[in-house]
Amino acid sequence: MNVIETGLPGVLILEPRVFGDARGFFMESYNRRRFAELGLPTEFVQDNHSRSARHVLRGLHYQILQPQGKLVRVVRGAVYDVAVDLRRSSPTFGRWEGVEITEENKRMLWIPPGYAHGFLVLSEYADFLYKTTDFYAPEHERCLLWNDPQIGIDWPMAGEPILSAKDKLGSTLAEADVYA
Repeated sequence: MNVIETGLPGVLILEPRVFGDARGFFMESYNRRRFAELGLPTEFVQDNHSRSARHVLRGLHYQILQPQGKLVRVVRGAVYDVAVDLRRSSPTFGRWEGVEITEENKRMLWIPPGYAHGFLVLSEYADFLYKTTDFYAPEHERCLLWNDPQIGIDWPMAGEPILSAKDKLGSTLAEADVYA
């Protein structure tokens, strides 16, 4: 597995080895021993799968208590995946990183606890899979506003995204609950 560091501490692009031939391909998306060797979490408690249409933007979500690390990947389609550092003590507090993840490039993104996470669907639809290091806790869930000018995420789209009612009401960084 090839590991690529991003501009945010701990946020990593993971490129698995892919073995392909005329029949298709094979890849390991998770191997406990290899993740331990890389210093990545080896204990995941929940797997999630979402399907979204083109221009759907989900996020930017995080849990203020029971923060989740997320290992994300796309098995159908393409997304622009974003992490925002919400650790006030971090030198990269409020900064973001965006990565295109597609069924073709088979990249995965590791987002450690302490970050908000969201994605924009670039293809007709996308099947998005992710593992989490802690359970979903709706009472601790928070949403950071996707277009907060203080953060300035450069989403690759023209016009407005399709948002859930919850995501339309996200907090700006200035008013958001953040980590120490």
